[in-house]
Amino acid sequence: MSERTAPRTAPLRARAEIDLAALRANVRALRAHAPGAALMAVVKSEAYGHGAVPCARAAVAAGASWLGTATPEEALALRAAGLPGRIMCWLWTPGGPWREAIEADLDVSVSGMWALDEVTRAAREADRPARVQLKADTGLGRGGCQPGDWAELVRAALRTEAEGLLRVTGLWSHFACADEPGHPSIAAQLDRFREMVAYAERQGVRPEVRHIANSPATLTVPESHFDLVRTGVATYGISPSPELGTPADFGLRPVMTLSASLALVKHVPGGHGVSYGHRYVTPGATTLGLVPLGYADGIPRHASSAGPVLVEGKWRTIAGRVAMDQFVVDLGGDEPAPGAEAVLFGPGDRGEPTAEDWAQAAGTIAYEIVTRIGTRVPRVYVNEEQDG
Repeated sequence: MSERTAPRTAPLRARAEIDLAALRANVRALRAHAPGAALMAVVKSEAYGHGAVPCARAAVAAGASWLGTATPEEALALRAAGLPGRIMCWLWTPGGPWREAIEADLDVSVSGMWALDEVTRAAREADRPARVQLKADTGLGRGGCQPGDWAELVRAALRTEAEGLLRVTGLWSHFACADEPGHPSIAAQLDRFREMVAYAERQGVRPEVRHIANSPATLTVPESHFDLVRTGVATYGISPSPELGTPADFGLRPVMTLSASLALVKHVPGGHGVSYGHRYVTPGATTLGLVPLGYADGIPRHASSAGPVLVEGKWRTIAGRVAMDQFVVDLGGDEPAPGAEAVLFGPGDRGEPTAEDWAQAAGTIAYEIVTRIGTRVPRVYVNEEQDG
């Protein structure tokens, strides 16, 4: 992930401005939603496109006591950057870097016997115990151990723990529909999680943390908080579901503002085709602005003829198709100078669109809009100093 600190006036083709003060405030707000639990800031996929290391540091400074990643490589990169404390990673495949994870004092997730066998071998090689969290599939149907296989996994983990090769540090699971208030699967998964945790504890497991709550559950399902909540997209000021409320409804503020400098402004006559396929034809004489961002930068092609952009205080809409490196907006006869700012999305304070507006335009979710912004777009960090 490209990192750069520069003033707002830096002459960049495009920039994703990352407001670390907003991120710290979001972490504090999320901690207030779950005051009895510790908080894990999930920084997988380069912190949902915001930049893993700077965002992890900001989250820890604001009181996150855990960091979470999907892959072990992501977690190892945090350690290599000097991030202290508890770091957990959960998306393993056979032959993964188990020994490196053990030696870096990471918490690793185990969903089945193959993973337990591999982490046990790695612990023997490293000559130190692994920190292992057992994941239960309580109904999501993705990772995690099925209830019918749970007894075998727990028994094997306890046997290995007795040999001094691992420490079972956590029991955890993940919701399928926490972003849909009242969905019957929420209560069903909570019941199943309690049952599977209780069984493991009766057998002798003494976890440091039990956790199932993701961002929406942290905000709306307080009975799911247990010892730890895992906040992903909410950390970055995005509502996990528009149906649950806006970011402001939860005391959150979007962290990323994506903008670009207009590369060209020109007059064209009516009836002029615009971009590939001429899916947009100018209805009359007008001005067009060229925005130097495209699907190679993560701008969704599905937002062709729909994505909103703020130029000189007015909302514009993408005219025609998004190309690999650029798209066009119809300026309606206005003549901003080349280099004028085009804001694709941000917090909305200046009247600009939000990531949720782009999600609606592209038929997706705001998670995807921010996460897909590519490495060709520099991340420019502001408010890096701890506030207060």
